[in-house]
Amino acid sequence: MIFREANITDIPQMQIVRNSVKENQLSNPDLVKDKDYESFLTDNGKGWVCEIENEIVGFAIVDLAENNIWALFLKPEFEKKGVGKQLHNLMLNWYFKQTKTPVWLGTAPKTRAEQFYRFSGWQDIGMHGKEIKFQMTIENWQNL
Repeated sequence: MIFREANITDIPQMQIVRNSVKENQLSNPDLVKDKDYESFLTDNGKGWVCEIENEIVGFAIVDLAENNIWALFLKPEFEKKGVGKQLHNLMLNWYFKQTKTPVWLGTAPKTRAEQFYRFSGWQDIGMHGKEIKFQMTIENWQNL
């Protein structure tokens, strides 16, 4: 397993990962364009990937402009292997070196993602549309 910063050439494989998930599926995969990834990787934030034998099996992207986790996705067959936790930690360590502003994310209720974020120390701060809105502060992150 290799964890590294994501780059533009990773976008096609990240799209494959994003479209392979069983929860939080896009109703229309064309809604998230390659250009969206590009802007988060080059202008608004940073991303990381996990590669196994030159195949991206998971990725995470944080958006500094909106102080938001834009993506954390794994291919289903790589869940429960520590990949998501490692990507999560890389992303938050980097994020809190850039800013002290709390970071937030939204995820659907009653999903494995909701359980993952609760277990990882995120605080439920209400709803964001139909999703649970979670927040992580620098103080909480440092105390985990």
